[in-house]
Amino acid sequence: MQNIILASQSPRRKQLLEWANIPFEIIVHETDESYPADLAIEQVPVYIARQKALAVKQGLSISDRHQRTVLAADTVVILDNVIIGKPNDREHAIEILQSLSGNHHQVITGVVILYGDKEVAFNETTDVSFHPLTLDQVAYYVDHYKPYDKAGAYAIQEWIGVIGIKHINGDFYNVMGLPVSRVVQALNKLHS
Repeated sequence: MQNIILASQSPRRKQLLEWANIPFEIIVHETDESYPADLAIEQVPVYIARQKALAVKQGLSISDRHQRTVLAADTVVILDNVIIGKPNDREHAIEILQSLSGNHHQVITGVVILYGDKEVAFNETTDVSFHPLTLDQVAYYVDHYKPYDKAGAYAIQEWIGVIGIKHINGDFYNVMGLPVSRVVQALNKLHS
C-alpha cells in the first residue's frame, strides 16, 4: 500500500493509520460539509467524505489522480435520529454531553476511498451508551479536554469515555473516527 493520501486533519485518524502501519501523507482541501436535506441519515457521513475525497483528488496532477489513493472519512453522532455535530462553544458542548448522558446513541463514520477510476464507499455504525453523568463531570471534561473539534463533543479514548461509557456495540475505533480494520481490508482489496 503506497501513495495513500489521507484527506483529513483529524489527529485521531492520523494516529489510527499510524497504528495500522499504513504509509500516508495528509492533503486537505476546504470543502462544504452541507448535504441534501432528503439524504438518509446513515448516508450523510459518506456523502461528506466523498466531497472531501473528490476535492483532494481534483487538486492532484493528472498522473497522481490515477496513481494515488485518496482516503476520506466523516463521523457523525446520532441521537434520536438527529445528527449531533461539533459544539459551537463551551455551553453547547455541555448541552450536547448532557443530552448524551444516560442515553444510547450511534456513531456513524462514512469512508470513501478513491483509486484511479474506482471508488469504495461504506459506513460503519457503532452503538454507544453513556452512564448518567453529573453536570460537574461534564463541565470538568469540557474545561480540561476542550472537545470542540469532535462530533458529539467527546472522544471515547479520553477521560469522559473511560469514566462515562457504559457499553458499546461495534467497532471502538469507529467511535474514534475511523473503522481502521475495515479500511485496511478495503485498501487491500482495492490494490490486489
